[in-house]
Amino acid sequence: MSRQRAELAAAQASLVGIDPVLDALVERHGPCRLPSPVPAARRFEDLVESIAYQQLHGSAARAIWQRVVERCGGAVTPDLLLAAGHDALRACGLSGAKARSMLDLAQRSADGRLQLARIGRLDDEAVVTALTPAWGVGRWTAQMFLMFTLGRLDVWPTGDYGVRAGFGRAWGHAVAPSDRELGPLGDRFRGARSLVAWYCWRATEDRDGAQSAGRSARTG
Repeated sequence: MSRQRAELAAAQASLVGIDPVLDALVERHGPCRLPSPVPAARRFEDLVESIAYQQLHGSAARAIWQRVVERCGGAVTPDLLLAAGHDALRACGLSGAKARSMLDLAQRSADGRLQLARIGRLDDEAVVTALTPAWGVGRWTAQMFLMFTLGRLDVWPTGDYGVRAGFGRAWGHAVAPSDRELGPLGDRFRGARSLVAWYCWRATEDRDGAQSAGRSARTG
């Protein structure tokens, strides 16, 4: 078993018996299926792909992203994105804001202000601090990068609507908790909050079959 798989299994075990609602979610959905960390060489591509998927349904986002990949010749790198330019990215179906965000990340990566090859050495908050100066990259995007690109297991994305909605549904809240309210509700799960977020996303599917916010359309 790889180190990451072992750490994920240990985090899963740490949640047993903490809360009966969570125990029921685990029984229903099985072990958490968060993906393994992305190799350092693919971190840039994974980050800009996550931007392409924001606020879009899976099939539409996949089509747009595939056009971006094709425009870059099959591999999305900072230099290739910069060479493509804003108009070409817009022609792929990206919004102006997403094109600008991707190009700012590409420029920061190309000139060394953002060093994704080394970012895995930083703690979670330092990763957020390193990413959020880029245009259009907020805390939510940085947290998705922590969870799905770096494989961090204790991220609690309280700004994600799917996590808030899923927590509210599973734990019987009449109204989904706000960002501020959800923060302390995750304290008892510290050490494995990424897994709890994953189960919150699954809880949104329990009710209506819709895919939640975050990266569920890409990770399942």
